[in-house]
Formats: sequence, C-alpha cells, structure tokens
Amino acid sequence: MVFRPVKVAVFIDGCYWHGCPDHYVPPKTNKGYWSDKVTRNMARDRDTDQRLTEAGWTVLRFWEHEPSAECASRIAAEVKSRRARPAGDDR
Repeated sequence: MVFRPVKVAVFIDGCYWHGCPDHYVPPKTNKGYWSDKVTRNMARDRDTDQRLTEAGWTVLRFWEHEPSAECASRIAAEVKSRRARPAGDDR
C-alpha cells in the first residue's frame, strides 16, 4: 500500500518468501534454488527500504502472521503523524 501524499509505503511480507526469522522453514526440495530466491528477496527488500527512506518515505513492513488490527493501528498512527507535519518536513 502507498499513502502518496504523506510518503508512507506499507509492505506485508510472506513468511516463506521473505525469510521470516520466526516462521521461515527451509525448503526440502530444490534447496539451492529456493533458498537463493528467498535470500535475493530479502536483499531486494532491504534495497527497497533504503531507496524509499533516502527519498523521504517512511517504510512500514509487517509479516503476514501479524494481527491485522495491530498493523492497521500502526499504519493509521504513522499516516496521522505525517499528516500533522508542516509541508516539506520529510523527517
């Protein structure tokens, strides 16, 4: 999700595809391919976070297993906080 006017980007990462430290289970078949794929996904996620942050965006990432109500509350709080800032304040 993107909240363009306040520069907030939200990602919901799947535990398997993005290497959740709590729930990722290494593949049993074709281990090299899938493990490398997840490693590349994680590297791309970090790169994306860095690029967005450098461009003045706030990046929020959640794992698929996190309660949706908690995620929604954190997103709403961040969007509200950014809306309250003066124009041009990209802290």
